[in-house]
Formats: sequence, C-alpha cells, structure tokens
Amino acid sequence: MVDYEQMGVFYLGRVLDPDTGESTGAPLLYASKDLCTHAVCVGMTGSGKTGLGITLLEEAAIDGIPALVIDPKGDMGNLCLTFPKLRSEDFEPWIDPEEASRAGTTVADQAAQTAKRWREGLADWDQDGARIERLRSAAEVAIYSPGSTGGRPLSLLNSLTAPPAAVADDPDALRERVSSAVAGLLALLGVDADPLRSREHILLSMILTRTWEAGQNLDLGELIRAIQEPPFQQIGVLDLESFYPAKDRFGLAMELNNLLASPGFAAWREGEPLDIARLLYTPEGRPRIAVISIAHLSDTERMFCVTWILNEFVAWMRSQSGTGSLRALLYMDEVFGYLPPTANPPSKLPLLTLLKQARAFGIGVVLATQNPVDLDYKALSNAGTWLLGRLQTERDKQRVADGLEGASTAAAAFDRKRLETLLSGLATRRFLMVNVHDDAPTLLESRWALSYLRGPLSREQIRSLSQPVAATEPAPKRSKKPAASKKPAPARASRPEPGDERPLLPAEIDEVFLGGGAEYRAELAAEIRIHYVRAGLQLDHWEQVRWRVPFDPDESGPLSEEAEDLSPGLVYGDTPSEGARFAPLPKGAARATSYRRWSKALRDHVYRTRPITLYRCKPLKLVSRPGETEGEFRIRTAEGMREKRDLALDKLQQRFAPKLARGRERIVQATERVDREEDQAQHATLQAAVSVGATVLGALFGRKMGSSRNVGRATTAARGFGRSSRERGDVRRAKDRVAAEEKKLRELEADLESRLAELREKHEPSNVEIEELEVPPRKSDLTVQRLALAWVPSDLRG
Repeated sequence: MVDYEQMGVFYLGRVLDPDTGESTGAPLLYASKDLCTHAVCVGMTGSGKTGLGITLLEEAAIDGIPALVIDPKGDMGNLCLTFPKLRSEDFEPWIDPEEASRAGTTVADQAAQTAKRWREGLADWDQDGARIERLRSAAEVAIYSPGSTGGRPLSLLNSLTAPPAAVADDPDALRERVSSAVAGLLALLGVDADPLRSREHILLSMILTRTWEAGQNLDLGELIRAIQEPPFQQIGVLDLESFYPAKDRFGLAMELNNLLASPGFAAWREGEPLDIARLLYTPEGRPRIAVISIAHLSDTERMFCVTWILNEFVAWMRSQSGTGSLRALLYMDEVFGYLPPTANPPSKLPLLTLLKQARAFGIGVVLATQNPVDLDYKALSNAGTWLLGRLQTERDKQRVADGLEGASTAAAAFDRKRLETLLSGLATRRFLMVNVHDDAPTLLESRWALSYLRGPLSREQIRSLSQPVAATEPAPKRSKKPAASKKPAPARASRPEPGDERPLLPAEIDEVFLGGGAEYRAELAAEIRIHYVRAGLQLDHWEQVRWRVPFDPDESGPLSEEAEDLSPGLVYGDTPSEGARFAPLPKGAARATSYRRWSKALRDHVYRTRPITLYRCKPLKLVSRPGETEGEFRIRTAEGMREKRDLALDKLQQRFAPKLARGRERIVQATERVDREEDQAQHATLQAAVSVGATVLGALFGRKMGSSRNVGRATTAARGFGRSSRERGDVRRAKDRVAAEEKKLRELEADLESRLAELREKHEPSNVEIEELEVPPRKSDLTVQRLALAWVPSDLRG
C-alpha cells in the first residue's frame, strides 16, 4: 500500500516519467496549502478534467476542508454517489437504461459490471471501501438548486442584505459589492448596463449605497418603492427628475415588480437563505461540500446566480481572520463566460477580487474550463497551480503557454517547446501540473475517484439525493439558557375578565403600554443589565435584556420562570388605545413596595437561571465568544488545529529535510564506491587470469621447465589472485556500507513517519476535547434598571 494518507496533502494520482510516459510508482501528493494561491484546470471534453476536480474535492473533504462548488453542467453532484460497500445494487439506480441497452445487457448486469470495475479501479490505486466511508464521515455533500425545488432550495431574492462591517467600512470594497450586485440584478432583467453610463445602474447603485451605509437591509419590494421615491433628490450636479424622470423610473420599477410577481420566479424566494457560513458547515460544525447546481437555469439566470453567490462569498471572506492554512475552497466547474478576456460581465469583478485577495484569508479558488482561449489569462496569472490536460487545438496550447509565462517565475523553469510537446501527447486522465511551489513541472495520472462518476444528473436524480429544506429565515442561534425554566406549571385559575375602567396607580409606579389593542391585561416589563466576568476565560461581557413577566392568576405574584423576551422592535407606549378595556390589577400591583420586592426576586432568578455557556479548547487556548454556538466554535477550533498542524508540519519537515538529504547523499556516495570497487575487482581478476594463463603457457612450451622465469610468473599470478581476493573483499565492504546507509535512511524515514502520525493524531479536530463551561452573572453588577407595570394587549405574542 502506498502511504498517501499524510497530513495536509491531497492524493491526486501518480507521477509519470515525462520521457517514457510510464508510471514511476510514486504518489502525487499535493500540499493543501498550495491551493491558497489558487488553481486552474484546463482540458477538453474527455480529458478527465471533471474527474480530477472531483478527486481534489474528495481529498479536501477528507482533510476537513469545506467547499462551495458552482456547477453549471450538473456533473459535480456525482460527489453524492459514494458507496462504501461497492455492491451492484448501490450502483443500479444510477445506471442509464439506454446505455445498458446499447451495450446489449440489462441494467442489473451493467450495475454488476460497474461495481466490479469500481472495486478493481480503486484497488489499482491502493484504495477501497474503507476510504469511501472515511470520505462520507468526514464531510456532508448537499446539492442546492436556486430557482428550483430539484435540490435543496436556495433563496437568493428574499433580501438585499447589508454587507458585514468588514465590507461596509471599506469604501472600495463597498463600491465593488454594490456595482457587482446591481450588475447581476440588471442582468436578470436583460439589461446590459455600463456602470458609468447606465442610468439604471447609477440609480440602483446610489440606493444600495445609501441603504447599506446605514446598515439597513432591503427586500425587492422596498427596492421597487425606493426606485419610485429615492432617498435623495440629486445625482451628481443634476436634480433627480432631470437625470431620471419619474415616468422612466416607474418603468424600471414595473420590470422589477413583474419579475417579483412572476409565478415561475417564486422558487427564487424560497428555501435556505444565501449564507456562506451555513453552506460551508452544518449547524454542528461539520464541513460540507455545497454543490450549487445551475444547469437548469437560463444564461441570464445563471449569470445573476453566479454573481450573487460570488458577492456573498467575497463578503464572507472579508469577515474572516487571516491565516496561512487552507480554510475553504471555491470551485467552479466551467468558468467559460464568467471571466472573459475582454468583456466585463457582472461575475468578473468578484472573481477578480477573489483571485487577488482570497489567499490572505486561506481561501483557495479553483477554476476549470475546456475553452482556454475564452479566459482572461491576465487575471488567471494570479493562479499558482495549473493542471493542463489534453487540449483540442494548437491555438489552445499557445494560449495556455502564453498564460503560464505570466503566471509566475516558475514558468521560466521549463522550456516552452518542451511544454508544447508534453501537452500534445497527453492521454485521458493525464495532466501536466505546473506549480509555483515546485522546482519543475510534473506529469501525473489522476487517481480513481471515490465517487461514482455517473455523469450529469437529471433534476429527478438530484431530487432523490436531496431533501428540500423549507426554511426561509436563518435558524436562530441556540439559546445558551432559557430566560426561564420550563418546569410544568401547576393548574391555575383562569385570568380575570377585562373590565371597562383603567385602574388608577400611584405616581411612583412606572406604567407602560406594549402596543395597542381592545383589551389589556397587566404584566411586568423588566429591563435587566447582566454582567459576566471570568478573568481566566478573558470574559467581560454585558447583556441587556427586556422581559415581560406574567402574573400568577392565583394572586401569588409575578411568575419569573415564565418570563419571555420582548421583541427588540417593540416600543413602550404612554397611552392605551381609545375605548380599550382593562383586566383588574393583580394583588400588590398597586403598591410601590411590591415592585422593590419583585425587583429583588427577579435579580435572584436571573442569577440562578441565566448563566452564560462558553466552550473551551485547551490545546489552542481558545474560548468561545458569548453567543457563539458549539457548532460555530468547532469550526474555529478545526481551523485553528489545521493552522497549528501546518506550522508543526513545516517545522518537522525543516528539521528532517537536511538529515534525509545527507542520508540519500551518503547512499549515492556509497553506491558509487561499490561501482569503483567492482571495477577494480574485475580488473584485478582479469589480471590474475592473464598471469595464470601466461604461466601455464610458459610451462607447456618453454624450453626450461624449471627456469626462474616461469617461477616468477607463477609468483606474479599468485600475487594477482591475492589482489583479486582483496578487491572482492572491498566490494563486499562497500556493499555492506550501502546496506548500512540504506538502513539508517529507512530508520530516519520511519522516525519521521512516526512523528507525522503523532502530529496527525494530536491535531485531528475530532480528537480535541471541547469543554462546556457555565459562568453565572456577577451578582454585584446585576441590576434591574426598570420595572414597570405593563398593559399588554390580549393578542400580543412576544
């Protein structure tokens, strides 16, 4: 078995000899950190480009790295087709009946043949079902289908969400985000808008900029109203009416309204919200490969969808901390049309931003295409790795060579003619890898995919792989502690019926109205300030809560355990609705002393029942933030462990590299010594044989059999045999030296592998213990800032 399960490396295939094209047997192990400088995969149809992309994503998933995959062709959903047991019945539902018919066999037989082929293919690459199971357990694969219910629905048009502070506070970043978002929206309307000349683009850009600078979100309905009545009256030096008359603005608003009202467009507003963090990770913090399938969309819808997703990805990226390790992948299976060399579609700007800036955030961008002449190679010069498969035309080869020359200094490490020669002879699944982190290009054959490469999936097949999620709003963060205990309440008397008169209260009692209604009942409205402090956890956190506390109908006072959070947008009123009716006051509610007693009881209740829950990872000395869920903290922990692992790996490799180099050099020297000694031994043996032959001939044909000359010859022959024996001894000693050096090198390599295994185990995120800690409020800082009698409409909920 080839040892490819190493830390921070992807097993992509095997290295080939560039001269013979034969396998060297060495695995092609690609450092995951190299993807931080992005990658481009180019190859014509049938080159194996999609298979290579799937294997790369499989390796990322096994390493715990999430990926967002934009899939214009429908092939990447094959990542869902993983069958650890490799049974024929696993493959059977995915066999094309027409293909089986053309092959003259049944679907069941074709499935059996496919299962056999997959088992044998995996075995040829030192893989098996256990590795498929490892892939399945390492990450979830989900297929999303915006504008369709085929896969998991993804809502793109529910809101124009304000970007995070990292974008909003950066004028250049905000301008890019606005420009790209507006261009994508107008593309959906079929408007090819120039940002500098288009009235539509300028108007919408100003509306979004004003709104987002104020930290506010928009939905399409609000945007339509803002087009008709913009929050400004001047654009540049012209008044609004001169620049864009109301009649023309109404036409633009109607186009958007028609889009919004279209029955076929309802699916764009349904499903999970477009939240990159939620796409990349499950709520429990498990990495996910999120495949965004857009094969079913029209060209304009695809452009809008890709632009919208890329914008959100850029915004998410800028909210992350910097890292030198690979954090996440953005993979696009066919980038043709989205990054052209001359035109500027709305998708181009966010792609350029990612290629230029994503490296600092540990995000790798991988772009694949079969049409190299239609790509902006100046933009792709930011890519550090090029995976070049079989190309269709000479023009394609020339274009690739031109792009590589500008990609990096490593492009000078190989001959251009040599490159073109290698590209001309590539077969299926063979690629030339040019990596700026390597000394020279590498010829490789991609490994057998763990996923079943069935080909493009139909909408029905995607539906069978996905359970649509009906959520339309982000799931709320898990509450650390409920505001009140959920113990079953004892049976109580019914609430008193409302009367007609509003009860009179002493002036020192605070009185508020929580909205309007025909009938009011009395509760308490409390504003409580809570302070959590723990120096050892670097915790110093204040919370302000607003509660409504009902009274017990049995007249025993307020029920603190049934307190509910008040809606943040609920405003206290000073007067009731006209003609409203009021329930009688609960016992003690008309006495000011009762509120002081209730305030103290509320403080005690908060102290007992509202600790804050934190999570701690001791190996990283990392503590969760207040309000951070366990899943979110596990994501940060995994990223931290991966970064720590990569640093430890670099340090270990730097420590062992000189020792390994010296060991290999000593083996080379010892091998050369063996060659020299063997040459000398062969020469000595030959000389001894010649001397013996001369002595024998002299003895047979010489005139004087016992002459001193023949004796001398015999003595020389004997000395020759002695030298030959000594030389053979030198050969044995030289070979022993080679064996000894090889043994030392094997021991050194075993030591390195042992240390790597220890590092792998030590830095595996799933092996790291996460502690759950509860910190109570600091009692001395816990204050009830306001406690009022609240008149609550009978129909108020929260």
